[in-house]
Amino acid sequence: MIKKVDNGLIIKLKIVPNSSKNDLIIEDEFIKVKVTAQPIENKANKALVEYLSKLFKIPKTNIEILKGDTSKEKTILIKTNDAEKISFITDKLTNK
Repeated sequence: MIKKVDNGLIIKLKIVPNSSKNDLIIEDEFIKVKVTAQPIENKANKALVEYLSKLFKIPKTNIEILKGDTSKEKTILIKTNDAEKISFITDKLTNK
């Protein structure tokens, strides 16, 4: 689910497009992110990056979708070497 790498964190999650509100849901086997955008013309991916950027207080340019551009299951990289930021993000994803 969450893996620390040299240049940040790799997170596996499921996206739920076309939701009533943006939200982060922590479940036993995966992290689910709801976004209000529709899954057309990359809108849901852009909304995902924007939402995570605000949630984790990091620039959008530090979030990269590694796998799953057209899938609901995505692997994202959050680029940061700041130990406090990594701890903050990990806490948000495990103790919601």
